[in-house]
Amino acid sequence: MMLKRFFSKGSLLALAFMFILVAALVGCSSDSGGSSSDGGSSNSGGSSSEGSSSGGDGEWAGQTVKVQLIGDFSMEDSTDPITGVKTPGLHVLKEEFESQHPGATVEFIIMPWEGYTEKTQAMLTSKEADVYQMPGIADFAAQGLLEPLQPYIDADDEFSLDIFIDNQVDGWKALPPESSELDIFGLPFLGDARFITYDKQLFDEWGVEYLSEYPTMEEITEKAQKMTGTNPVTGEQNYGIWFRGDWSSAFTLINAAEGLGGKWGTGFAWDEIEFQFNSPEMLQGLNWLLDMQELAPEGIVSNQGSEKWLTKDNNIAIMLNQGPGDLVEQTYAQGLEDRIAIAQEFKDDSGKGGLFAGSPITIAKDSENKDLAWEWLKFATSDFAQKYVYETGAMPAVKSAAEWDNVKEVSELMNPVFEAMSTPYTPRYPWGSAQPRFILTSEIEAALTGERSAEEALQKAQKESTEWLENR
Repeated sequence: MMLKRFFSKGSLLALAFMFILVAALVGCSSDSGGSSSDGGSSNSGGSSSEGSSSGGDGEWAGQTVKVQLIGDFSMEDSTDPITGVKTPGLHVLKEEFESQHPGATVEFIIMPWEGYTEKTQAMLTSKEADVYQMPGIADFAAQGLLEPLQPYIDADDEFSLDIFIDNQVDGWKALPPESSELDIFGLPFLGDARFITYDKQLFDEWGVEYLSEYPTMEEITEKAQKMTGTNPVTGEQNYGIWFRGDWSSAFTLINAAEGLGGKWGTGFAWDEIEFQFNSPEMLQGLNWLLDMQELAPEGIVSNQGSEKWLTKDNNIAIMLNQGPGDLVEQTYAQGLEDRIAIAQEFKDDSGKGGLFAGSPITIAKDSENKDLAWEWLKFATSDFAQKYVYETGAMPAVKSAAEWDNVKEVSELMNPVFEAMSTPYTPRYPWGSAQPRFILTSEIEAALTGERSAEEALQKAQKESTEWLENR
């Protein structure tokens, strides 16, 4: 009755139509609130952040950044069945990032290491993510698939490259298409390094002086020879040295050559690279590895013989080309903190040498969420995220890590790791994730198994790698 007093029949119909239209518009707005700014659904089919949706108000309302990660990441917390150590899930990073960026949503797409290069290529082509963990940065930057970061760094007064451990930024520099100037396409995210590890208890039992901080090949040879045989205290068989004769052998050999003043070759762009796999230093290095093989347990080519390493029953004195991995955690879990020590890999005359390893994070060139992606890169390299990296068993890449309480507690191992991270060969070997690595590895295996002499193996590696380069 009240409506009839104020409106005619025609105006009532118009008002009803207006209410219906407003309701429809509100419904559409609500439905689109969870979509990313590129028009796609905020819940990707390959995403590991279940049930996430951007919502609420804030500077980043309605925006989603999709982050690809490689390895054993998980959204949920997990517990190691052996050590009982609890590892936090990625939900910790998701919650903190979204808290710092009101209205934004972060989604994770996790892939295994197996076949990661091909899968990453496919993802970049189909624009599946905004941010990528990118160990093969050189190849993807050269294809024009990655966003240069220097403009973002220059424009952001709150960010500085000084936060990173020395050489970590330089190690991930790469060449853009049609340029001869290295540029920054990635920021260090997961740190890594290679070094020489040894068991002080075995040295003591044999009466051998500990390794120097920067041992030479001659020093390694002398001390490994002295500790191969029957342990004078335990009566057990000991071996002076061990190294992997399979997938990492190319890097072990290159480092030996660096210690002799040689190098893998020259150049960075594919059309400028010249390999030196058959150089005198490489030949001397491979012959040295063949000599060291005689002081190691059988089976190094098939990654066998080191089963007792980092246990109380360890029977190996020196470990070449060791990575941090679970080194610190396992050393302390086994009660070996007074036994295990670290020396640096072989260095050239400038004090550099060894594999530059780890993973940077990058922004896809085709991302339509680049501002939010840059925010994720800054967050991923902040102390909060880098502490998460350390707590999940990986190495942080920032200088401040040396001052964290949980790092100081294990500083005798961590400080040499940080040293190793600051002195590798940089920029990263451009062929480190490409076919020449596998060609060289195969030929080292052929020498270690006696299929070819060291000289024949390296000549073949040089020839096949050069042919691959010419036909690439």
